Amino acid sequence: MSAPTTIPAKAGGRPRYAVVGTGHRVEMYTHAIAGDHAEAAELVALLDLNPGRVEWHRADLAAAGIDTADIHLGGPDELEQVIAERQVDRVIVTTPDFTHAEMIVRSLRAGADVVVEKPLTIDAESARAIATAVRETGHSVVTTFNYRYSPRNSALKEVVQSGRIGTVLSVTFEWVLDTRHGADYFRRWHRYKDRSGGLLIHKASHHFDLVNWWIDDTPDRVYASGGLKFYGAENAERYGVAHPNPRGTHDNPERTPFELDLRHDQRLKELYLDNESHDGYLRDRDVFDSGITAEDTLAVVVDYEQGPVLSYSLVAHCPWEGYRVSINGTKGRAELDVVERPSVLLDTDGNTILDPSAVPEELTSTGRQRGAHLTVQNHWGVSEELTIPEGTGGHGGGDALLLTDLFRGPGEDPLGRPSSWIDGLRSAGVGMAGNESIRTGQPVRISDLGFGVDLSR
Repeated sequence: MSAPTTIPAKAGGRPRYAVVGTGHRVEMYTHAIAGDHAEAAELVALLDLNPGRVEWHRADLAAAGIDTADIHLGGPDELEQVIAERQVDRVIVTTPDFTHAEMIVRSLRAGADVVVEKPLTIDAESARAIATAVRETGHSVVTTFNYRYSPRNSALKEVVQSGRIGTVLSVTFEWVLDTRHGADYFRRWHRYKDRSGGLLIHKASHHFDLVNWWIDDTPDRVYASGGLKFYGAENAERYGVAHPNPRGTHDNPERTPFELDLRHDQRLKELYLDNESHDGYLRDRDVFDSGITAEDTLAVVVDYEQGPVLSYSLVAHCPWEGYRVSINGTKGRAELDVVERPSVLLDTDGNTILDPSAVPEELTSTGRQRGAHLTVQNHWGVSEELTIPEGTGGHGGGDALLLTDLFRGPGEDPLGRPSSWIDGLRSAGVGMAGNESIRTGQPVRISDLGFGVDLSR
């Protein structure tokens, strides 16, 4: 497994970074460069089609005490010019998924390495373009998978890698997104499959990467089924859900709990609502709108090269959020149960309570509880629950560990958590094959998609 390389600094300075895409996710990187990793990285450019969001992030950095006078603010059309003039070592790509390949290829050919948010890309054609550019330029691409670094997922990796459950034979993996997080994908551009690849690529690439990494194997053949079974206009009519406002927000007298009022979240308001005039992007579309093409309910079977089989499901409309994983081996079984949010609750105005501390104690002291449990049981033995180290911060503490590897270079890691673009292609490839399987009703081999690179380990 390839690891991110340490980026050499220009003579006399720190490695220079440009960011393309200034939406919600980029703050993880800009704050890291401005904070814990300021000695190892220098931010020289912020690029986005929406100048309002570029300015928001510049102001956010300035408020943190960063001198932003020399940071170039502009659009993606300036990427090559910025790489050349600012001597950029590395470009961080956090644009919408369907633009990842273009930004990666342009950056590589302009002379920079790349860090890209998952998924690497959304279709085989763009995957081939990335493979060609990597081969011809010799520059590197890292796809970030912070869930690998989460202590609970690392603990499961340790169990499997130790051989405690023997040779892996099968994996069962269920991921449930709730009506706060899951619904949000159907308000944004992710609702369009030609922009996100659907949840089978945009969201599930995280999950497929975990399985690939846990069992140290390469996915081979994929069979998938799914559909838009909860959200969308047709389902609204079926379930009798009112959706009179195509934005699903603001002063709608018939508003439902599925609607998002951006005015209730200052950060989202400033980033999106206040900047709509620049590009017309609506962050708060009605989840029961017409024209949604992404599935909200999915089931997948994946055969692996060395023999294991994965049974995976994703549902984006549950009352709680988390995941359950069972890995069966020749010596026993490991089970990881994670509750990330035990319930989605509403305030007296019908808005989703965003701050967990605002939930009344009597509503959180009973029922399902937040946490993770890892259980191992060998044949002819009693089960044992293992202690999982506690992490703090995003993705169970995974974000901070990932950022250290990215900006300071990975050290020796017996779990092999640092990831490469090949890992990104292995995970996105499952989603691509799954989408093709849904389209054709037939199983699809990932190798038949023609990425132009061998994914085998």
